[in-house]
Amino acid sequence: MGYQNVNFPENSKFLVTGGAGFIGSNLCEAILKLGYQVRCLDDLSTGKQANVDLFLDNKDYEFIKGDIKDLDTCMKACEGVDYVLNQAAWGSVPRSIEMPLFYCATNITGTLNMMEAARQNRVKKFVYASSSSVYGDEPNLPKKEGREGNLLSPYAVSKRADEEWAKQYKRHYGLDTYGLRYFNVFGRRQDPNGAYAAVIPKFIRQLLHGEVPTINGDGRQSRDFTYIENVIEANLKACMAGQEAAGEAFNIAYGGREYLLDIYYGLTKALGVDVEPNFGPDRAGDIRHSNADISKAQERLGYDPDWSFERGIKAAIEWYRENL
Repeated sequence: MGYQNVNFPENSKFLVTGGAGFIGSNLCEAILKLGYQVRCLDDLSTGKQANVDLFLDNKDYEFIKGDIKDLDTCMKACEGVDYVLNQAAWGSVPRSIEMPLFYCATNITGTLNMMEAARQNRVKKFVYASSSSVYGDEPNLPKKEGREGNLLSPYAVSKRADEEWAKQYKRHYGLDTYGLRYFNVFGRRQDPNGAYAAVIPKFIRQLLHGEVPTINGDGRQSRDFTYIENVIEANLKACMAGQEAAGEAFNIAYGGREYLLDIYYGLTKALGVDVEPNFGPDRAGDIRHSNADISKAQERLGYDPDWSFERGIKAAIEWYRENL
Protein backbone atom coordinates (compact mmCIF):
# COMPACT_ATOMS: atom_id res chain seq x y z
CA MET A 1 0.00 0.00 0.00
CA GLY A 2 1.17 3.54 -0.72
CA TYR A 3 4.65 4.43 -1.91
CA GLN A 4 6.83 4.33 1.22
CA ASN A 5 8.38 1.04 0.12
CA VAL A 6 9.27 2.00 -3.45
CA ASN A 7 12.96 1.60 -4.23
CA PHE A 8 15.06 3.28 -6.90
CA PRO A 9 18.81 2.97 -7.49
CA GLU A 10 20.94 4.94 -5.04
CA ASN A 11 21.57 8.57 -6.09
CA SER A 12 18.57 8.53 -8.45
CA LYS A 13 17.69 12.03 -9.60
CA PHE A 14 14.14 13.22 -10.32
CA LEU A 15 13.15 16.32 -12.25
CA VAL A 16 9.77 17.67 -11.16
CA THR A 17 8.47 20.35 -13.52
CA GLY A 18 5.86 22.58 -11.96
CA GLY A 19 7.53 21.64 -8.69
CA ALA A 20 6.48 24.90 -6.99
CA GLY A 21 2.82 24.05 -7.53
CA PHE A 22 0.37 22.02 -5.48
CA ILE A 23 1.02 18.55 -6.89
CA GLY A 24 4.64 19.24 -7.84
CA SER A 25 5.70 20.44 -4.38
CA ASN A 26 4.13 17.39 -2.77
CA LEU A 27 6.07 15.17 -5.19
CA CYS A 28 9.30 16.99 -4.34
CA GLU A 29 8.65 16.52 -0.63
CA ALA A 30 7.86 12.81 -0.94
CA ILE A 31 10.93 12.04 -3.09
CA LEU A 32 13.25 13.92 -0.73
CA LYS A 33 11.81 12.00 2.23
CA LEU A 34 12.58 8.75 0.40
CA GLY A 35 16.21 9.85 0.17
CA TYR A 36 16.56 10.69 -3.54
CA GLN A 37 17.65 13.85 -5.35
CA VAL A 38 15.15 16.37 -6.72
CA ARG A 39 15.55 19.14 -9.26
CA CYS A 40 12.55 21.45 -9.46
CA LEU A 41 11.79 23.46 -12.60
CA ASP A 42 9.12 26.16 -12.32
CA ASP A 43 8.59 29.65 -13.74
CA LEU A 44 6.47 30.62 -10.69
CA SER A 45 3.60 31.77 -12.92
CA THR A 46 1.14 29.67 -10.92
CA GLY A 47 3.52 27.96 -8.48
CA LYS A 48 4.64 29.65 -5.27
CA GLN A 49 8.09 30.64 -4.05
CA ALA A 50 6.97 29.46 -0.59
CA ASN A 51 6.71 25.91 -1.98
CA VAL A 52 10.34 26.16 -3.10
CA ASP A 53 11.59 27.70 0.14
CA LEU A 54 10.35 24.63 2.03
CA PHE A 55 13.21 22.54 0.62
CA LEU A 56 16.07 24.94 -0.14
CA ASP A 57 17.99 23.82 2.96
CA ASN A 58 17.98 20.22 1.72
CA LYS A 59 21.27 19.32 0.00
CA ASP A 60 19.40 16.94 -2.33
CA TYR A 61 17.12 19.72 -3.65
CA GLU A 62 17.86 22.10 -6.51
CA PHE A 63 15.61 24.81 -7.94
CA ILE A 64 15.73 26.17 -11.47
CA LYS A 65 13.50 29.11 -12.28
CA GLY A 66 12.57 28.58 -15.90
CA ASP A 67 9.81 28.06 -18.43
CA ILE A 68 9.05 24.79 -20.22
CA LYS A 69 8.17 26.84 -23.32
CA ASP A 70 11.94 27.36 -23.71
CA LEU A 71 13.66 24.24 -25.09
CA ASP A 72 17.13 25.24 -23.88
CA THR A 73 15.80 25.51 -20.33
CA CYS A 74 14.24 22.05 -20.64
CA MET A 75 17.51 20.61 -21.96
CA LYS A 76 19.51 22.00 -19.04
CA ALA A 77 16.90 20.82 -16.53
CA CYS A 78 17.08 17.25 -17.87
CA GLU A 79 20.89 16.94 -17.64
CA GLY A 80 21.83 14.03 -15.41
CA VAL A 81 18.21 13.19 -14.62
CA ASP A 82 16.87 9.64 -14.34
CA TYR A 83 13.14 10.32 -14.05
CA VAL A 84 10.99 13.24 -15.19
CA LEU A 85 7.67 13.97 -13.47
CA ASN A 86 6.15 16.59 -15.76
CA GLN A 87 3.49 18.51 -13.82
CA ALA A 88 4.10 21.93 -15.37
CA ALA A 89 0.92 23.16 -17.03
CA TRP A 90 -1.83 25.68 -16.64
CA GLY A 91 -5.03 24.22 -15.25
CA SER A 92 -8.68 25.37 -15.23
CA VAL A 93 -11.21 24.59 -17.92
CA PRO A 94 -12.90 28.05 -17.87
CA ARG A 95 -9.60 29.92 -18.09
CA SER A 96 -8.52 27.80 -21.07
CA ILE A 97 -11.62 28.91 -22.97
CA GLU A 98 -10.50 32.50 -22.45
CA MET A 99 -6.83 31.83 -23.37
CA PRO A 100 -6.61 29.08 -26.02
CA LEU A 101 -3.29 30.15 -27.58
CA PHE A 102 -1.57 30.34 -24.21
CA TYR A 103 -2.80 26.86 -23.27
CA CYS A 104 -1.51 25.47 -26.56
CA ALA A 105 1.91 27.06 -26.03
CA THR A 106 2.25 26.01 -22.40
CA ASN A 107 0.47 22.69 -22.12
CA ILE A 108 1.23 21.25 -25.56
CA THR A 109 4.46 22.84 -26.84
CA GLY A 110 5.89 23.02 -23.32
CA THR A 111 5.24 19.34 -22.70
CA LEU A 112 6.65 18.48 -26.12
CA ASN A 113 9.80 20.42 -25.25
CA MET A 114 10.13 18.37 -22.10
CA MET A 115 9.72 15.07 -23.97
CA GLU A 116 12.36 16.10 -26.48
CA ALA A 117 14.76 17.16 -23.73
CA ALA A 118 14.13 13.90 -21.87
CA ARG A 119 14.79 11.91 -25.06
CA GLN A 120 18.05 13.71 -25.83
CA ASN A 121 19.25 13.32 -22.23
CA ARG A 122 18.36 9.61 -22.19
CA VAL A 123 15.95 9.89 -19.26
CA LYS A 124 14.72 6.47 -18.07
CA LYS A 125 11.04 7.36 -17.56
CA PHE A 126 8.89 10.33 -18.51
CA VAL A 127 5.73 10.56 -16.40
CA TYR A 128 3.34 13.40 -17.18
CA ALA A 129 0.09 14.86 -15.90
CA SER A 130 -2.93 14.31 -18.07
CA SER A 131 -6.51 14.88 -16.94
CA SER A 132 -9.95 13.33 -16.62
CA SER A 133 -11.12 16.18 -18.88
CA VAL A 134 -10.03 14.04 -21.88
CA TYR A 135 -13.26 12.06 -21.44
CA GLY A 136 -15.28 15.05 -22.60
CA ASP A 137 -18.96 14.34 -23.18
CA GLU A 138 -18.64 10.53 -23.00
CA PRO A 139 -21.62 9.79 -20.73
CA ASN A 140 -20.86 6.32 -19.39
CA LEU A 141 -19.61 5.73 -15.86
CA PRO A 142 -17.12 4.74 -14.74
CA LYS A 143 -14.74 6.46 -17.12
CA LYS A 144 -12.52 3.90 -18.81
CA GLU A 145 -9.40 4.39 -20.92
CA GLY A 146 -10.12 3.93 -24.63
CA ARG A 147 -13.68 5.21 -24.30
CA GLU A 148 -13.37 8.97 -24.70
CA GLY A 149 -15.90 11.47 -26.03
CA ASN A 150 -15.85 14.88 -27.67
CA LEU A 151 -13.47 17.26 -25.92
CA LEU A 152 -15.20 20.21 -24.25
CA SER A 153 -12.42 22.75 -23.68
CA PRO A 154 -8.99 23.88 -24.90
CA TYR A 155 -7.57 22.52 -21.64
CA ALA A 156 -8.94 19.05 -22.47
CA VAL A 157 -7.55 19.34 -26.01
CA SER A 158 -4.11 20.20 -24.62
CA LYS A 159 -4.05 17.16 -22.36
CA ARG A 160 -5.25 14.81 -25.08
CA ALA A 161 -2.59 16.21 -27.42
CA ASP A 162 0.05 15.47 -24.77
CA GLU A 163 -1.10 11.86 -24.70
CA GLU A 164 -0.84 11.56 -28.47
CA TRP A 165 2.66 13.08 -28.51
CA ALA A 166 3.69 10.71 -25.72
CA LYS A 167 2.64 7.75 -27.88
CA GLN A 168 4.79 9.09 -30.72
CA TYR A 169 7.81 9.52 -28.45
CA LYS A 170 7.46 5.93 -27.30
CA ARG A 171 6.87 4.59 -30.80
CA HIS A 172 9.60 6.45 -32.70
CA TYR A 173 12.21 7.35 -30.08
CA GLY A 174 11.84 4.69 -27.39
CA LEU A 175 11.09 7.18 -24.61
CA ASP A 176 9.09 5.40 -21.90
CA THR A 177 6.14 7.75 -21.35
CA TYR A 178 3.32 7.28 -18.84
CA GLY A 179 0.28 9.57 -18.80
CA LEU A 180 -1.64 10.03 -15.56
CA ARG A 181 -5.23 11.15 -15.98
CA TYR A 182 -5.80 12.91 -12.68
CA PHE A 183 -9.33 13.05 -11.31
CA ASN A 184 -9.95 16.15 -9.16
CA VAL A 185 -6.89 16.06 -6.95
CA PHE A 186 -7.08 17.80 -3.56
CA GLY A 187 -5.00 18.14 -0.42
CA ARG A 188 -2.36 20.19 1.41
CA ARG A 189 -0.90 23.24 -0.33
CA GLN A 190 -3.66 23.44 -2.95
CA ASP A 191 -4.32 27.14 -3.52
CA PRO A 192 -7.74 28.24 -2.17
CA ASN A 193 -7.57 31.72 -3.72
CA GLY A 194 -8.47 33.22 -7.06
CA ALA A 195 -11.28 32.93 -9.56
CA TYR A 196 -10.08 29.54 -10.79
CA ALA A 197 -9.35 27.92 -7.42
CA ALA A 198 -10.37 24.28 -7.00
CA VAL A 199 -13.66 23.78 -5.24
CA ILE A 200 -12.61 22.01 -2.02
CA PRO A 201 -9.93 24.48 -0.83
CA LYS A 202 -12.08 27.38 -2.00
CA PHE A 203 -15.09 26.21 0.05
CA ILE A 204 -12.91 25.57 3.11
CA ARG A 205 -11.31 29.02 2.94
CA GLN A 206 -14.65 30.78 2.47
CA LEU A 207 -16.34 28.88 5.29
CA LEU A 208 -13.41 29.50 7.66
CA HIS A 209 -13.58 33.23 6.87
CA GLY A 210 -17.35 33.59 7.26
CA GLU A 211 -18.05 33.97 3.53
CA VAL A 212 -20.91 32.38 1.60
CA PRO A 213 -19.60 29.97 -1.08
CA THR A 214 -21.16 29.76 -4.53
CA ILE A 215 -21.82 26.37 -6.09
CA ASN A 216 -21.80 26.40 -9.89
CA GLY A 217 -24.93 24.65 -11.16
CA ASP A 218 -27.29 22.69 -8.92
CA GLY A 219 -24.60 20.94 -6.87
CA ARG A 220 -25.70 17.52 -8.06
CA GLN A 221 -22.66 17.03 -10.29
CA SER A 222 -20.31 14.33 -9.05
CA ARG A 223 -16.54 13.96 -8.98
CA ASP A 224 -14.00 11.27 -8.17
CA PHE A 225 -12.05 13.44 -5.72
CA THR A 226 -8.54 12.09 -5.28
CA TYR A 227 -6.29 12.84 -2.31
CA ILE A 228 -2.74 14.00 -3.08
CA GLU A 229 -1.09 10.95 -1.49
CA ASN A 230 -2.66 8.70 -4.13
CA VAL A 231 -1.24 10.91 -6.88
CA ILE A 232 2.25 10.75 -5.38
CA GLU A 233 1.97 6.97 -5.34
CA ALA A 234 0.88 6.88 -9.00
CA ASN A 235 3.84 9.00 -10.15
CA LEU A 236 6.40 6.89 -8.32
CA LYS A 237 4.82 3.59 -9.35
CA ALA A 238 4.84 4.78 -12.99
CA CYS A 239 8.60 5.38 -12.68
CA MET A 240 8.95 1.72 -11.70
CA ALA A 241 6.61 0.36 -14.38
CA GLY A 242 7.74 -1.90 -17.18
CA GLN A 243 8.29 -0.82 -20.77
CA GLU A 244 5.19 -2.73 -21.85
CA ALA A 245 3.05 -0.13 -20.04
CA ALA A 246 4.85 2.80 -21.72
CA GLY A 247 3.05 4.98 -24.25
CA GLU A 248 -0.23 4.53 -22.36
CA ALA A 249 -2.45 6.77 -20.24
CA PHE A 250 -3.97 5.70 -16.93
CA ASN A 251 -6.83 6.88 -14.75
CA ILE A 252 -5.53 8.07 -11.39
CA ALA A 253 -8.28 8.37 -8.81
CA TYR A 254 -9.65 6.54 -5.81
CA GLY A 255 -12.60 5.12 -7.75
CA GLY A 256 -15.29 6.86 -5.71
CA ARG A 257 -18.02 9.32 -6.50
CA GLU A 258 -18.89 12.37 -4.41
CA TYR A 259 -21.62 14.93 -5.08
CA LEU A 260 -20.78 18.62 -4.63
CA LEU A 261 -23.75 19.29 -2.37
CA ASP A 262 -22.80 16.40 -0.10
CA ILE A 263 -19.25 17.69 0.09
CA TYR A 264 -20.44 21.20 0.86
CA TYR A 265 -22.65 20.15 3.77
CA GLY A 266 -19.98 17.75 4.99
CA LEU A 267 -17.54 20.67 5.14
CA THR A 268 -19.98 22.93 7.00
CA LYS A 269 -20.51 20.17 9.55
CA ALA A 270 -16.79 19.47 9.96
CA LEU A 271 -16.01 23.18 10.32
CA GLY A 272 -18.92 23.81 12.68
CA VAL A 273 -20.66 26.44 10.58
CA ASP A 274 -24.25 26.75 9.37
CA VAL A 275 -24.19 28.55 6.03
CA GLU A 276 -26.45 27.88 3.05
CA PRO A 277 -24.61 28.21 -0.28
CA ASN A 278 -25.41 30.46 -3.18
CA PHE A 279 -26.00 28.80 -6.55
CA GLY A 280 -24.48 30.18 -9.75
CA PRO A 281 -24.57 29.21 -13.43
CA ASP A 282 -22.94 26.04 -14.72
CA ARG A 283 -19.30 26.49 -15.72
CA ALA A 284 -18.64 26.32 -19.45
CA GLY A 285 -16.81 23.16 -20.53
CA ASP A 286 -17.42 21.29 -17.27
CA ILE A 287 -18.17 17.58 -17.20
CA ARG A 288 -21.37 16.68 -15.32
CA HIS A 289 -20.26 13.42 -13.70
CA SER A 290 -16.85 11.89 -13.18
CA ASN A 291 -15.97 8.52 -11.71
CA ALA A 292 -12.92 6.47 -12.65
CA ASP A 293 -12.29 2.85 -13.44
CA ILE A 294 -8.76 2.48 -12.02
CA SER A 295 -8.26 -1.20 -12.92
CA LYS A 296 -5.77 -0.47 -15.72
CA ALA A 297 -3.47 1.51 -13.39
CA GLN A 298 -3.82 -1.19 -10.74
CA GLU A 299 -2.88 -3.95 -13.18
CA ARG A 300 -0.19 -2.19 -15.22
CA LEU A 301 1.39 0.19 -12.71
CA GLY A 302 0.76 -1.59 -9.44
CA TYR A 303 -1.26 1.45 -8.31
CA ASP A 304 -3.02 0.68 -5.04
CA PRO A 305 -4.53 3.87 -3.56
CA ASP A 306 -5.17 3.72 0.16
CA TRP A 307 -6.44 7.27 0.81
CA SER A 308 -10.23 7.33 0.56
CA PHE A 309 -12.10 10.61 0.13
CA GLU A 310 -13.18 10.52 3.78
CA ARG A 311 -9.64 10.04 5.05
CA GLY A 312 -8.25 12.65 2.67
CA ILE A 313 -10.83 15.34 3.43
CA LYS A 314 -10.12 15.05 7.17
CA ALA A 315 -6.41 15.54 6.52
CA ALA A 316 -7.08 18.46 4.15
CA ILE A 317 -9.37 20.25 6.62
CA GLU A 318 -6.78 19.84 9.35
CA TRP A 319 -4.06 21.31 7.12
CA TYR A 320 -6.16 24.32 6.07
CA ARG A 321 -7.18 25.03 9.67
CA GLU A 322 -3.50 25.32 10.55
CA ASN A 323 -2.33 27.15 7.44
CA LEU A 324 -5.08 29.56 6.38
